[in-house]
Amino acid sequence: MSDAAPVASGATPPPATETGPAPASVWRALASVVDPEIPFVSIVELGIVRGVERDRDGWTITLTPTYSGCPATRVIEEDVRAAVLAVTGAQARIVTALAPAWSTEWIAPEARRKLRDAGIAPPHPVGSAAASAPRTIAFHRAVPVRCPRCGSTRTRELARFGSTACKAQYRCADCLEPFDYFKPH
Repeated sequence: MSDAAPVASGATPPPATETGPAPASVWRALASVVDPEIPFVSIVELGIVRGVERDRDGWTITLTPTYSGCPATRVIEEDVRAAVLAVTGAQARIVTALAPAWSTEWIAPEARRKLRDAGIAPPHPVGSAAASAPRTIAFHRAVPVRCPRCGSTRTRELARFGSTACKAQYRCADCLEPFDYFKPH
């Protein structure tokens, strides 16, 4: 990430300068922007925001969509522009970075908890290698998907795609509840 990383809870953000607010205030504003397909998780928690930079014309926000064809991308961009404008009074230029491709490894632990609490199984880790390293895509899951409701691993995939392209539909054999699984990649 560039310029400034999100300010940790309880940390003191850098002071605003004569030229406007500090990057930390922009990060905080972006942390209030939710993914429209997962409206209880922010785009910062999902790891979509890759950079915040101030320049003489305003702010440049670098975003990496979860999928290059994600239908929520345009909505997210407009919400980012509105959030930056509200906190800084300046326009935001959006840069879409497709490389490295977004990885579920970028999802913050808090977002994984929120997914689970909402009945969506969070993605399994894709490995210990860096998120930008080449990965093998597995079409059959070797690791069982844990039910977010009862915790059982006796689950099975019902459909490759769930409520959105980034999720698959599963069903638990113990509690019999269907649920979405956020696919790792």
